Amino acid sequence: MTKKVVIICTSADKIGDPPEPTGCWAEEVVAPYRVWQKHGYSVTIASIKGGEVPMDEVSLAPPYATKEVEDFLLDDEAMKGLMESTPLSAISAADYDAFFLAGGHGTVVDFPNDPTLIALLEAAAAAGKVISAVCHGPEGLVNVKGPDGKPLVAGKCLTCFSDKEEYAVAKEKLVPFLLESKLRELGARYESAKDNWAPHVVADHKLVTGQNPASSAGVAKLVVEVLSS
Repeated sequence: MTKKVVIICTSADKIGDPPEPTGCWAEEVVAPYRVWQKHGYSVTIASIKGGEVPMDEVSLAPPYATKEVEDFLLDDEAMKGLMESTPLSAISAADYDAFFLAGGHGTVVDFPNDPTLIALLEAAAAAGKVISAVCHGPEGLVNVKGPDGKPLVAGKCLTCFSDKEEYAVAKEKLVPFLLESKLRELGARYESAKDNWAPHVVADHKLVTGQNPASSAGVAKLVVEVLSS
């Protein structure tokens, strides 16, 4: 049976006060999309509000736009998923095998406290589905409870955009909290690569996470391994 994965994106296009443009980070959608497509998976792109996914313009230009991103932008069928994303309210945990939270700084605005996202991920966790995320995508996990009523991330080995990387991009004052620190407070067993920007992926049973944009494809490949096990 064909595996079904949903990529969940932010709908926020601004961050901070005064606001700065932001959105979803292109590589974090494109790399997993292509990995799962090559494995014959059915891939749906969803977002908090549905419709056009706001993309961080920085991620669409050199040096951050990979060849895969450039090709994706010219692929009308693939781009339709970003231009006409499914509203998260139309996504059911029962319909998918895996859930993936794409990053980008827009997630700090609408992922942590969105009730629809929280309810979806709690239902997915209760059903034993694979939950995955990369970079700032784990913003969507901070208020999610596991079947035991404790934070989903408590006691789990995971990674995300590190506090050091947040300071390196000088956005530490724009975000409501430092994600690594928040996950540690919730009881997560955080780990990261030794160097900023180096790829790092972690699987703890059915929770799969990646540290930064360079980890996007690695997360997707690890999801394939978990779904195949």
